[in-house]
Amino acid sequence: MVEVTLKGNPVKLYGSQLAAGQEAPGFTAQKNDLSEYVFEGIAGKRVIFASVPSLDTAVCDMETRRFNDEAVKLPDVEIVTVSMDLPFAQKRWCGAAGVDKVTTVSDHAGASFGRQYGVLIEGGPLNRFLARAVFVVGPDNRLIYVEYVKEIGEQPDFEAIRAALK
Repeated sequence: MVEVTLKGNPVKLYGSQLAAGQEAPGFTAQKNDLSEYVFEGIAGKRVIFASVPSLDTAVCDMETRRFNDEAVKLPDVEIVTVSMDLPFAQKRWCGAAGVDKVTTVSDHAGASFGRQYGVLIEGGPLNRFLARAVFVVGPDNRLIYVEYVKEIGEQPDFEAIRAALK
């Protein structure tokens, strides 16, 4: 069981945590243009899923901007940030932040991603938010990197993510 904390206090996550080598679960979410985003695997392509509590927090803002910058160096990788923010808030944030290379999707309707990837927070001040985590899916639809960030207020390990993509 993965241990995740918020300011040092344990956070309970709903669902089973995933590990490298497993098949990436499918899920449905909503894009910021209100269309449906369905992931059922993308044969031959690599994908990074970054779950964050909210784009309207400093750490999530920094992380998503960093992934947007990294996207230039990773043209063959789709980068998707998933949060519980409403699609309207995601669209506003992307416009204000100049983020245009990362796809943002909202898990607000059914928490499909949160449940499938084991990042849906149960209870406490972040109830029904998503924990900070990164999942890299390889071209065979298997997870090649999984990181549940131990302290929600910290950034993921960008060096390890880059190394997994090589």
